[in-house]
Amino acid sequence: MTEDELIRGCIREDAACQREVFNRFAGRMLGVCNRYARNSADAEDILQDAFIKIFEKIHQFKFEGSFEGWIRRIMVNTALKKYSLRRYEKEVSGYEIRDRDESMEEPSAYAHLTQKELLGIINELPDGYRMVFNLYVIEGYQHDEIAEMLNIQAGTSRSQLVKARNMLQQRIMEIQKVSV
Repeated sequence: MTEDELIRGCIREDAACQREVFNRFAGRMLGVCNRYARNSADAEDILQDAFIKIFEKIHQFKFEGSFEGWIRRIMVNTALKKYSLRRYEKEVSGYEIRDRDESMEEPSAYAHLTQKELLGIINELPDGYRMVFNLYVIEGYQHDEIAEMLNIQAGTSRSQLVKARNMLQQRIMEIQKVSV
């Protein structure tokens, strides 16, 4: 069955089509949810909530652009609602903001880490930092877009990203010292 046929079936609320859409996209989207969630149970909750929204709003899909991209945006928005940044705006990390981003200068500092280890380190970030980091670095949104999505100032987004990168850099350096 083609993607268009599946979408049209979901619009008709055909359970077999809904199941197939879930089966095709759930694995990749769980990866997206894991980047935003604090733990795997939260990621699964986000995934489930997002698929409910997808099936409720599938009639709004305009058959323009990527269906997977449309699904991903709903996943991200569902995760952002779960972890509303407002409660994390005043997070204090104890990490200093540096003028330059040294984490980009030494790729060897993180080259030895597996993807799972790196995602684990990212998951240790405070929620506000993690949200901005994921949206900017992984999803590719710009600071003005992130600011609008999270109802914050663009400067707050930039600051959260710098703090997140500094925390990641320090954590990676700690891991390197332990493994040496």
